[in-house]
Amino acid sequence: MAKLTKRMRVIREKVDATKQYDINEAIALLKELATAKFTESVDVAVNLGIDARKSDQNVRGATVLPHGTGRSVRVAVFTQGANAEAAKLQALSW
Repeated sequence: MAKLTKRMRVIREKVDATKQYDINEAIALLKELATAKFTESVDVAVNLGIDARKSDQNVRGATVLPHGTGRSVRVAVFTQGANAEAAKLQALSW
């Protein structure tokens, strides 16, 4: 077995492998143990136990990123007359 680094030994001492942490405790523990020289991230995988082939068991959703995607929003409208003016006013609210 490979020799553990000092960082890994400290982490093993602070984390109880037999305990199930709730989400708030786990995040606090991750922040406390973060020692890398870059911004660390966490990936989450959730097993929903559904069959994607069955239409009544599909999961759909959307999320809003806290800082956006960095792209500006563009809206294209094809209309004439009064609808064009209304579209311009609506575009200002974007």
